[in-house]
Amino acid sequence: MLAGDWYVSDDPDNARIAAHARKMLHRFEQAFAEGDPDCWDLLRSAIPGLGQGARLLPPVRVDYGDNIVVGEGTFANYGLVALDVVPIRIGAHCQIGPNVQLLTPVHPLEPAPRAAGLEAADPITLGDNVWLGGGVIVCPGVTIGDDSVIGAGSVVTRDIPARSLAVGNPARVIRTLDDSTFAARH
Repeated sequence: MLAGDWYVSDDPDNARIAAHARKMLHRFEQAFAEGDPDCWDLLRSAIPGLGQGARLLPPVRVDYGDNIVVGEGTFANYGLVALDVVPIRIGAHCQIGPNVQLLTPVHPLEPAPRAAGLEAADPITLGDNVWLGGGVIVCPGVTIGDDSVIGAGSVVTRDIPARSLAVGNPARVIRTLDDSTFAARH
């Protein structure tokens, strides 16, 4: 599975890991709602690779949690879905809008292997200081370079270079970003 080969997802060890993540994320959501300052420990139990000062607001949904690394200072708004069949790396100081989906699983296009339950997965990487607008979907195998912005509702089907603004379905780069274009708001 981690090598990206075809597999059938009925492994008892995987089921145990997934159950732990679901339980901890459920407890995290409850503790967060009650204002418990220790809620972040529950999130870290579900996603051990959570960086210093990273905050993912509930609900958070993962397959396993063990295959996710989140860089320091990253913020994800409500409703992150990160299907971590294989590694998902989220860089430092990223901003992730509400209802973003990071989807690593791949299913066969052909009907017979799909009906047999075969699946595979390809990793996802977000560089440092990436901003994903609300509702963005990142497809399997995609890398988004440092300092890039993906517009709300975009579907990212292929790699995005660093310092790019990409929008649409499929997401297309519409310009390169640099600090010289920043205009302060009054």
